[in-house]
Amino acid sequence: MSAPAPAVAAPVIGDGTTGRSRAISRWRRARWPLALVAIVLVVGLLAALPSPRTSTAALAPDNASANGARALAEVLREQGVEISYVRTSAEATELAARGTTLLVTNDSTLTDDQLEQIAGTEADLVLVDPVFALPPATSAAETAPGYEPEQVREALCGDTDALAAGTLLSGGSGFVALDGQATVCFPATGDASGAGAYLVVEGERRVTAFANGSVLTNASITAEGNAALALRALGRNDHLVWYVPSLSDSGEAASPPLGDLLPPWARALGLQLLLVAAVAGVWRARRLGRVVVEPLPVTVRSGEATRGRGRLYRRSRSYGHAAAALRAGVATRTSAQLGLPRSAPAPAVIDALARATGRTPDDVAALLYGPPPTDDNGLALLARTLDELESEVHRT
Repeated sequence: MSAPAPAVAAPVIGDGTTGRSRAISRWRRARWPLALVAIVLVVGLLAALPSPRTSTAALAPDNASANGARALAEVLREQGVEISYVRTSAEATELAARGTTLLVTNDSTLTDDQLEQIAGTEADLVLVDPVFALPPATSAAETAPGYEPEQVREALCGDTDALAAGTLLSGGSGFVALDGQATVCFPATGDASGAGAYLVVEGERRVTAFANGSVLTNASITAEGNAALALRALGRNDHLVWYVPSLSDSGEAASPPLGDLLPPWARALGLQLLLVAAVAGVWRARRLGRVVVEPLPVTVRSGEATRGRGRLYRRSRSYGHAAAALRAGVATRTSAQLGLPRSAPAPAVIDALARATGRTPDDVAALLYGPPPTDDNGLALLARTLDELESEVHRT
């Protein structure tokens, strides 16, 4: 039986290391930079992923909460309607051309100039609860006075869209027709004024108005015929400009922010660079060891330290700091003398000192918590008075 072959030793390089040891050493040196590069790549990949657009603005097409209108917007998109969501009147009037529909969800924050610009567009208008936007848009109808509670209403008109919806769950003030161009639908039960929650004015362009925005919300869009009426009113044209006014909308075209001028990848790159700088700072920062107790070359007496601090206060004219130190010392010592805890509130300290010294609470409060002195004489007088107060406590 032949003897086993001897193990072949790893070749030794001239500096005394082997290939394995050199590979391990290189890996130890490169592992942290490689880990940093991996983190940057992961962060960049996550930043490049599209994030869903959501908001909390009422009747916004990307708001999925109860007061939003995302459900209605998604169905319109499925039906082939292109939706342009804007927050300023300048963007709305720029996009509202002939053959498009302009939806204005709220007009309470718009100025007269903004209302005139919106009324002057050639697009079909759909107004929601129009408090101020209706008169500039049409003279064929007006807003009815009063407010009707939310209820189920019958169409009771000849408009095709209203008849297709049949019923509507809505409240609001309603509208009253002033001439034959206007059609008012869905009156409130028992309302003899003829006011309705839905208005249509036919002319060179179509003007539609809802008395209450709840008809379009996610919470109520499926109630009664709300969805049928909303889809017909907003889906008449292939392009819908969905205008939700913002509080910062001044009516003027705003210059684009710096972030919009940068390429899409600039923000992700900036975040990665900040992360690299933070990791590099943690990696290469100087490590502080444990606190080392070191003997002082000289011993400073407490009295000398107190006098030195007093000279510094006097030189810098820090009368307030000096007075605060004197008052805090007196309050601490007298409280301990009277058996009060260190956490005792100011009123308790004042009452205890007043009983112990016979002084009035106002005098004690002025001494311990009054305004700071403004000169040397005032500080000296305060020190003497505090000393007298403390001596009276000790006598008790």
